[in-house]
Amino acid sequence: MSPAASPSTVLIAGCGYVGSALAARLVSAGHTVHGLRRNPSGLPAGVIPLAADLLDPDLADALPDGIDRVAYTTGASGFTEAAYEAAYVTGLRNLIAALEARKAPIQRIVFTSSTGVYGQSDGEWVDEDRPATATGFSGRYIREGEKLLETMPFETVSVRLGGIYGPGRTRLIETVRDGSAVITDGPPRYLNLNHRDDCASALEHLLFLDKPAPVYLATDGHPEDRAVILRWIAEQLNIPEPPTVPESEAPRLRTGNKRCRNERLLATGFRFAYPDYRDGYGPLIAEMTRG
Repeated sequence: MSPAASPSTVLIAGCGYVGSALAARLVSAGHTVHGLRRNPSGLPAGVIPLAADLLDPDLADALPDGIDRVAYTTGASGFTEAAYEAAYVTGLRNLIAALEARKAPIQRIVFTSSTGVYGQSDGEWVDEDRPATATGFSGRYIREGEKLLETMPFETVSVRLGGIYGPGRTRLIETVRDGSAVITDGPPRYLNLNHRDDCASALEHLLFLDKPAPVYLATDGHPEDRAVILRWIAEQLNIPEPPTVPESEAPRLRTGNKRCRNERLLATGFRFAYPDYRDGYGPLIAEMTRG
């Protein structure tokens, strides 16, 4: 059983990569779990499928009665302003209105936010008390979603995740293996990472934590220079490290450049199964090389 005192009825809105991992954990813990997405085929065993669109203004008609906890785990369908506004603002607003129309006994909504809400870009350390003042549209719309939740009359928790990797998401490894990765000669560029399973575990923990804070950083707490990670991956693959090129010639990265602390989350008793990129990427590389 999860940390909840009794089984809950949980809606996972946008039950995709992370949401499905969370759903499997919640079903195993004895909760009733509804997984909402446009095409709900392929959901984990035991999850009740809901075929619905968060952008549908008549969303209330698709929701069941009795939902008391919600994990909002949807993501943008593309890297455009319209896609981010739809996912993190319009969809969230529609869902809240639908839950209100159903008179759902909501106790808590947990929202998958992002470290992209921070505007820091010189390798600074940030925590939940640092201003979230991203200037790019992606961070601004995600922060707008956080602010929308802050006005709700029930408990809400925004969980700021970093770069998510795990089974089926091995892009960084693939770029090293196929030779497309490059290392720049500029200053360190830090990555804040999350293994999918730690994302799901943190969301479950915060769905039921007694008296949570409104915001948590849930990255693994060990940010590292991208160049160091790429070299380590090459070493594990037993191939030459990626070439070093002038920063002006490298592909532009969308990620910011800050180092995220996770002490607030750790203080709640949460522990990461993959507290370092080596712990997470190591088994994935081993599995890939066996294949």
